[in-house]
Amino acid sequence: MEYNNNALVLYNLLKNDNIIGSIGKITFKLANTCVDISTTDTVGQSLQSWLKQYMLNKNIIFMEMDNTQEFPDFILDPLDRENNLLEVKAFNYNAGPGFDIANFESYCDSVRLKPYRLGADYLIFGYSMTGTEIKIENIWLKKIWEISSSSGPHPLKVQDKRGMIYNIRPCKWYGINTNRFPPFTSKEKFIKAIYNTLKEYQHSRIDADKWLQDLKINYKKYYNKDLNI
Repeated sequence: MEYNNNALVLYNLLKNDNIIGSIGKITFKLANTCVDISTTDTVGQSLQSWLKQYMLNKNIIFMEMDNTQEFPDFILDPLDRENNLLEVKAFNYNAGPGFDIANFESYCDSVRLKPYRLGADYLIFGYSMTGTEIKIENIWLKKIWEISSSSGPHPLKVQDKRGMIYNIRPCKWYGINTNRFPPFTSKEKFIKAIYNTLKEYQHSRIDADKWLQDLKINYKKYYNKDLNI
């Protein structure tokens, strides 16, 4: 696995601080009235905010994008905005990974011009919730292809509504996997799945062959080696 050093340092710090198994809660206070939140709606964003403070406490250098909706969630080396990119995801461990990895066509557009996005790290929290208590069941540090797979309808698992593709969706990469579509084993297989999905997707404005050609050109420029697909 080719994890970026800074992401791996953060991941190991979290494990060493026994985050797995830790229990917390979300409290909202307004006008001298406090309430402990008992729904999962804001858990993901709250965990990301908590992680930001955790990194500050641990003196981990990072920066955020001006637009908080823009990729990535954190850059772990402010002097290098093309590496040490970190996305943070969270999901209800009892329900399985149901988060969106990225918007499908937006990701295709960006990675075509910025192939270094393929190297981003994904720090993933699996949590359970009982009443107002949130328990961290596990954490993972993954590359995008390690949480992606094929599916029955498409070469790449996506959110598909009435033939329209919206988001790249994760597979179950942990535990006993009864799904016949395991995670991709390489970056190249992930890219090939994107390409094949674009080829068959009639509603896309992206030409699949041109997309792959551009990606190969920019990949060679950036990494000084061919993308063998």
